[in-house]
Parts: sequence; structure tokens; C-alpha cells
Amino acid sequence: MDKNAHDKEHSGDQQHGLANFLEETLERVIFGSRWILAVFYLVLVLAQVALAGKFLQHSAHLAHSFWSMSETEFVMGMLSLIDMTLMANLMILVIFSGYENFVSVIGVAQRSPDRPKWMGDVDFGGLKLKLIGSLVALSSLNLLGAFYNLETKEDKEITWMLIIHVTFVITGVLFAFSEKIAGHGVNSAKQQDH
Repeated sequence: MDKNAHDKEHSGDQQHGLANFLEETLERVIFGSRWILAVFYLVLVLAQVALAGKFLQHSAHLAHSFWSMSETEFVMGMLSLIDMTLMANLMILVIFSGYENFVSVIGVAQRSPDRPKWMGDVDFGGLKLKLIGSLVALSSLNLLGAFYNLETKEDKEITWMLIIHVTFVITGVLFAFSEKIAGHGVNSAKQQDH
């Protein structure tokens, strides 16, 4: 083998090695970028703490005003507490499922006897279905609250609330139907395991 052929082969190996190094480095950076999402989930945890504070404040106000409240005011107060509870549930669902689907498996939860049964079973399609279901439930509560206070609401406001609610319901049904057709439903992974 002459010197020129050897130099060309050595140069080709170096270029190939450099290309592999750059590709691997780029892939590591892209793969590691998923950890940026952890910031979003941490902020959602802080938002949940703030929501818990508002829940306690509202509960204290309800307890303090209980005897002087009308039945409608009491029901509206309870609907508000249920609304906040559903929002907190939705936030936990987004935090846990989002983190596990896009960042990393929650190792502490893997070893915990208190691990929620749905954790790890909710794929992205299932998460979207649960999100839409939660939005429909929240919209239903707000609509129910509006019907309790019809005298304070304008017809136009009630109409828009109904339109938005029906839009959520139709979107949820269509999305669930499309997930079922595509075979990406929440139970499809469980059925494949059996």
C-alpha cells in the first residue's frame, strides 16, 4: 500500500470519526433538552401550592359565612371548591403523565406503595382524553354555577358558555372516537399486554 492511499484512508477515518462525534453530541443535546420541561412541571407544582392556598382561603370563608349564607350562595361556594379540586386533579395528571411521557420515569413513584394505579398507563393520547374530560367537567360546573345565578348573568354570556361547553363535549367525543379508530385508546396498551 502506498503512502497516498494510506493518507487518504486515514483522512477518511478522521472525517468519519468527526461526523460520528458531532452526530452523537447533537443527539445528546437534543435528548437532554427534554429536561427543560422539568421547569414547566416544577412551576405547575408551585401553582398547585398556590391553588391549595386559595382552596383553604375559600373553605375558611365558607365556614365563617355558613350560617348567614343563602342556599344558592352555599351551593355556589361548594361548586367553587369542587371546581378547584378538579383543577388540582387535572394539574396532577398533567404533571405526572407529562413528566413520565416526556422527561423521565418517576423512580420514587415506582418504589412507592402509594403510586396511583393510572401512573405509567396513561399515554399521550390517554392524557389528552383525560384533559378534554376534565375541561368538560370544569365547563359543566361553571355552567351549573351560571344557571344558579341566572339573574346576574346576561343572555349573551350564558349563550357563549353553552357554545363553549358544547364545543368541548363535541371535541371530546370526536377525539375519543379518533383514538378508538387509531387503536391508541387508554386500554389498548393494557389489552396488548394480556
